[in-house]
Amino acid sequence: MNPVEKYPHAADVSFDGGDLDCGGGLLLLIRRHIDPMARGGLLEIHSTDASVEGDLPAWCRLTGNELMSWTREGSRRSYLVCKGALSERIRHRTQEAPRIASGSNTHIVSVSIPDKLPSRAPAPAIEPLSVMGIGSWPRPRWMLQAVHEHLEGRISESDFQITADDAVRLTLEAQLRAGVDVITDGEQRRDSYASFVGSRLDNCQLIPLTDLTAMVDDREKFETELRALDVPASEVRHPVVYGPLGRSRPLAVHEFDFLRSLTSKPVKIALPGPYLLTRTMWLDCLTDRPYQTREDLARDVVRVLREELHFLLAAGVAMVQFDEPVLTEVVFTGEKTQRSFMCGALSEKKSPDQELAFAAELLNAVVAGLPTDRTAIHICRGNWTRDEAAALHGDFRPLLGFLNSVNVGTCFLELCTPRAGEMEVLRELPDDRRIGMGVVNQKHERIETLDEIDAKIRTSVALFGKERVLLTPDCGFATFADNPVASAKVAEDKLRQMVQARDRFRERS
Repeated sequence: MNPVEKYPHAADVSFDGGDLDCGGGLLLLIRRHIDPMARGGLLEIHSTDASVEGDLPAWCRLTGNELMSWTREGSRRSYLVCKGALSERIRHRTQEAPRIASGSNTHIVSVSIPDKLPSRAPAPAIEPLSVMGIGSWPRPRWMLQAVHEHLEGRISESDFQITADDAVRLTLEAQLRAGVDVITDGEQRRDSYASFVGSRLDNCQLIPLTDLTAMVDDREKFETELRALDVPASEVRHPVVYGPLGRSRPLAVHEFDFLRSLTSKPVKIALPGPYLLTRTMWLDCLTDRPYQTREDLARDVVRVLREELHFLLAAGVAMVQFDEPVLTEVVFTGEKTQRSFMCGALSEKKSPDQELAFAAELLNAVVAGLPTDRTAIHICRGNWTRDEAAALHGDFRPLLGFLNSVNVGTCFLELCTPRAGEMEVLRELPDDRRIGMGVVNQKHERIETLDEIDAKIRTSVALFGKERVLLTPDCGFATFADNPVASAKVAEDKLRQMVQARDRFRERS
C-alpha cells in the first residue's frame, strides 16, 4: 500500500506513538485506544519509527482490523486503522474532537507493602468431608458480554460491578441449592482464572495473544505456535508487563466482600499462584522487557500476592487457594523446546527439577508465617476442552517432592480422571496435609452416580483418614470465561450429587 496525501475519512481518535516500535510498546497504546471504540471506528496512529510501516499491516491482518491508508512526511508517518471492517461503520463522530495521547506507555507506580499489614480475622472452620467447587462457574451470556465490554473500556467500572454482582448472586444460589459447605463466587468478574490480574495490577495490561505476533523476534515460529493453541488466540487475553508491578487496588478482596454480604458460609477465594504468574508474565520472546530476568519479575509477583493474601485473611476468607496447573506441564513435557500454551505459559523453562524448586520457593515466600490451615494449592492437567486426549497424562509421583516442600495446609488435586493415575501415590504426603479429592469430572456432562462418588470417598478416607479429606470436582467448571467445560445446570447437578454421596457415606459410616 502506497502512502496518500490525505485520508479519505476523518479519524475518530488519534494518538502519537512517538518513536515506539511494535515490540517496544506501541501495540499496547494501540490496544488501549482501539478497544473502547465501536466496530467501524477509525484510529489514527502517529509514529516516527520506520519499522511500524511493515509491522502494522501484519498486525491488522492477524487481528481482523483494516489498515485504511497511511501518510508520510519526512520521518513522520501516520496510519489510519479501522476497528474491524469499514462496512461496519455506522456513523462518523464528527462532533467529537480527536483525542491526543502521549507516546509514553510506562507509568511508574511505586506501591510497597505497608509497614503494618492487617491482622488476621477469624473465619468459619472448614469441616472434614466438606463439599466445594474449585473456583470458576459458567457465566451467563449477559455476563460474558459485560466482561468483554469492560475489558475494552466500553462500560464503566461501576456498571460492570453491578452486573457482576447479579451473576454472583445466581452462582451463590446454585451452590446453596446443591448444598455445598464452602462457597466461591464462581470467578464471575474474571475473564479467566489467571489472566484477570493483568487488568488489576499496576503497569500490566491485557492484550489478545494475536497482538504478541508483532512483539516477538521469530514471528513465523510464533504464528505456528498460535495455531496449536488450546483455545483461539483471538479470544484469549494475555497479561503484558510494561513497568514495575504494583498493587494499588485489590485483586480479589472486593470479590470476597460482596460474597460475604450474602452468606455466612465459609468462603474460598482462588488466586493464580506465583509460579504460574511468573511463567505467564515473563515473555522471553518479547524484544523489550521491563525486567531483566524472570527472577526480578518473580520478586514483585510474590510481593503483590503476599499483600493480597494478608488482606484476604484479614477480611475473613476461610481459605485462599493458589492455582498452579502449569506444574504438570513442567513435569510431563520435561525440557522439550516446543512451547506449551496451557494456561498461557509462553516463556522459557529450565529443567523440571529447577522449575519445581523455583515454584516451591515462590509459593513458600508468599505464605511465609501465615496459617497453613487457610492456604491451599490446586493442581490439574488443563481444563480448556472436554477432549480428555488433549490434556496431559501422568500421576502425581513427579510432583511429590514439590507437594511435600510447600507450606500450605491443603492440596486440591485432579484425581477423578484416569489421566491423574492412582491416588495411592499420595500416601507420601505429610500427615498434616489435607487432600481436596477430585471425585467428579467437570469435563463430562454425565452426572456420576452416588455409588461412583461413594467409592472414591471410601478410598480416600481409607488412605488418609476422614479428618484429612475434602471433596471437590477435578477442576473449575469454567476456567476460561469464553470456553466453559460445563453448563451451569451440569455444575449444580454434580455438586448436588457430591453432597448426597457424602451424606450417605456419613450415615453408613
